[in-house]
Amino acid sequence: MADYRAPLADLDFALRTSGGLEALHALPAFAEVDAELVDQIVEEAGNVAAEVWAPLNHSGDQEGVRLDNGLVRTAQGFQDAYRSYVDSGFNTLPFDPEWGGQGLPWTLALALMEVWHSANTSLALNPMLTIGAVELLQAHGTPEQQATYLPKLITGEWTGTMNLSEPQAGSDLGQISCKAERADDGSYRITGQKIYITWGEHDLSENIVHMVLARLPDAPHGTKGLSLFLVPKFLPDADGNPGQRNDVRCTGLEHKMGIHACPTCTMSYGDDGGAVGYLIGKEHGGLTGMFTMMNNARLAVGVQGIGIAERAYQDARAYAFERMQAHDIHGGHESVPIVRHPNIRRKLLTMRALTEGGRALALYAGNAMDRAKQAEDADERARMKTRVDLLVPVVKAWCTDHGVEVASTAVQILGGMGFIEEGGVAQHYRDARIAPIYEGTNGIQALDLMGRKVLRDEGAGLHALLADLRAGLSDLDDISDHDLTAIRRAVARGLDQLEAAGETLISLARDDIAQSAAVADPFLELTGTVVAGALLAQQAGVAAQQMAAQESAPDQHRAKLAIARFYADNLLPRADAAAAQVRQGAASTLALDEKLL
Repeated sequence: MADYRAPLADLDFALRTSGGLEALHALPAFAEVDAELVDQIVEEAGNVAAEVWAPLNHSGDQEGVRLDNGLVRTAQGFQDAYRSYVDSGFNTLPFDPEWGGQGLPWTLALALMEVWHSANTSLALNPMLTIGAVELLQAHGTPEQQATYLPKLITGEWTGTMNLSEPQAGSDLGQISCKAERADDGSYRITGQKIYITWGEHDLSENIVHMVLARLPDAPHGTKGLSLFLVPKFLPDADGNPGQRNDVRCTGLEHKMGIHACPTCTMSYGDDGGAVGYLIGKEHGGLTGMFTMMNNARLAVGVQGIGIAERAYQDARAYAFERMQAHDIHGGHESVPIVRHPNIRRKLLTMRALTEGGRALALYAGNAMDRAKQAEDADERARMKTRVDLLVPVVKAWCTDHGVEVASTAVQILGGMGFIEEGGVAQHYRDARIAPIYEGTNGIQALDLMGRKVLRDEGAGLHALLADLRAGLSDLDDISDHDLTAIRRAVARGLDQLEAAGETLISLARDDIAQSAAVADPFLELTGTVVAGALLAQQAGVAAQQMAAQESAPDQHRAKLAIARFYADNLLPRADAAAAQVRQGAASTLALDEKLL
């Protein structure tokens, strides 16, 4: 397998185009975020990822984790690798300086998340959830909770988890039965079991802060009866340091298809009378707070898909240049590197185009998140909040589905060497496969996009997104370039298809909501494919402009234009199929009696 190297040049280009860092620099909150600072941070993260995290990816997968008398022992080197991340201050990047954060853009933080997941996704899942816990407490915690927990969660000295699933309650959170009882001191006592808790127990930090959904005795049925509690592994003492051990323990570890170096835990609360928990938000209002953390995690999981895709692409590309097999298609008698074969070129280009398209999509969402938080105009903040809400399920589902596709393609390029563990890419495929499942399956993301994001406002948010993308496309009209003209036409057609599909979705729902639900998956696929294509087109326009202004064309700019053209010619046609499914697929999906399935 190849040594991982962060794609610094493309990250830089994507941050400045799809991520809109220069426009963010104009906001007062980010006035000090200049190009030099961003370059330094990204380069340093790339160094830590390549030199410290990435070398542990394969060994951690092979060693895994073990449960030792209720304590989880992580793979060799993971403690030091996590400490290098914390000591470098990377966990603090996007958070409020009031609590020890650096106040830098989320767009930049998402770019770095990709680097961590490329290097070692098992390890990267730990800070990913901590970051979500910080977002939750910043938005919904009491001043006392914020003062006690935010500084150490932000530095990464303490880590956070999300506790939702139970044996009988997976995606249907209304089935949660974990109990909470009010205590005389104003706290609560939590009892019950949670499963599939990522990094629920480990030896990387001195304390673990669990965010737990539970139900009070007088709670109404369903999701409206859920409350959210902060349950630390160790109760903080008077000085805010870990004190008495709380009544919460890991009782088992899952044996999984992938992410072997990440402990996925069964957690038991209250075996000795009840775990001490502290209410976050209002009683019976727990989902409001949990969704803050969940939406943050969903965006981060989308980035996980991009990170694994980038790593799989690098490994497949390196192998394609090294592996000598068969003759050149134009003739000759000597074996050539398989990168010379058109079929392999097509696979590599597909991998790269999907990865760069996902990167553009995620950073575009990050830019919207930053503007939703920091824009001076209230209307602009509201408009960008709607944009973020619309894009989160798309980033999560589209980027993770294609992360699996890219990882699978890497296995195919390596052939037999890809199918055995020695080749390295089998791990990427195994690690990638969880991402479409957790933090809400991708089917749930499609329903979320359909119901809460398109139907709820009759497509207003979607139309606003389309208008902005069309405006960006019109900026390319004055650039004279044959490839760019073809790209522009293909993307314009895709935007029209997406608009029409949105209207179809709304029309189907008026007749029968089940019909729109039946085509929610292809609608999300259509949305991601078209939006990513539009963003790559904008990147290609910037590259073409910069090429025209220089006597020679830098390799990166020529490649950017070529990748966007390949995407327009070979991947945007997937939008045709997805649009057709939205248009005509509902009735036949629902027609067959379920007993005959």
